[in-house]
Amino acid sequence: MTAARFGTRLSPRFGLSVVGAQRQLARSLFAGAATDWAYATGWMAVRAMPEFAARTAFDTGARYASRHGGPEQLRKNLARVIGVRPRDVPDELMRASLASYGRYWREAFRLPTMNHHALAQVLDRAFRGADNLDAALADGRGVVLALPHSGNWDMAGVWLVQTRGTFTTVAERLKPESLYRRFIDYRQSLGFEVLPLSGDNQASFRPPFEVLCERLADNGMVCLMAERDLTRTGVEVDFFGEPTRMPAGPAKLAIETGAALLPVHCWFEDDDGWGFSVHEPLDCSSGDVGVITQALADQFATNIAAHPADWHMMQPQWLADLSDARQAWLKEH
Repeated sequence: MTAARFGTRLSPRFGLSVVGAQRQLARSLFAGAATDWAYATGWMAVRAMPEFAARTAFDTGARYASRHGGPEQLRKNLARVIGVRPRDVPDELMRASLASYGRYWREAFRLPTMNHHALAQVLDRAFRGADNLDAALADGRGVVLALPHSGNWDMAGVWLVQTRGTFTTVAERLKPESLYRRFIDYRQSLGFEVLPLSGDNQASFRPPFEVLCERLADNGMVCLMAERDLTRTGVEVDFFGEPTRMPAGPAKLAIETGAALLPVHCWFEDDDGWGFSVHEPLDCSSGDVGVITQALADQFATNIAAHPADWHMMQPQWLADLSDARQAWLKEH
């Protein structure tokens, strides 16, 4: 579920959350090529490692990253979740959060070579609320699954593909093209249908919102990362007591198509386990994008508060953390 990850970008018209909120690529061509090389190397190296060696390497990296208090933005974000000042966020939580983030990448690098059918059988025992998904599919109007960047959403996607069939998500067209293709190929190898956010001037490009509506009309499943959209298309909501913006896409798709909108959450259990929950559908009868998105934000807040270490948000999440210039730009809309 895409899961697809890092550097969230939104469709300017429909506010579709794109796969990948933590991959912030450098802007220069050289840096982009270096990033592609780094990911390619990581995929090859981690797949070749014994599990204990990969685990040790990523755990060591997490401990290194947590030195001197860890990333400042992560500390600010976690402070909102647990209701303390940034300086009072426990060091243990910072270390656990970075270890969780590293675990996501360790599993992501190894996931394509795993036995997905056998993995799904293990994951099936970890899923709560699968009956909510089945009931929504039985209604025949399609399902929008909306989730934050928490735990391992790619694992959830593997479970979904193996037990309920393929789903559709949206991906930012990263630069360089080789990196974009690498992530598309990765998620397609897991059985996900990935739509590009933009067509790169291709005549055959269709707006993703249009395609997603078609998939839902066929009783398909759409998965969107949905807790961050700090652009003018984002819907302002209250999140842990402070204003931020979240994508309008999930609510708009539900209103447009009549599809059920189900909040989903992923987290880690101990060192080797996973947790997943599919909640009951949100009430979309108001037809109000703001009301529906706030309800989604409230469910996200409840879930993140229950598993704060597994929320992988390294970027500014709240409006207050943006520069004055960026805040002024947002208010112009």
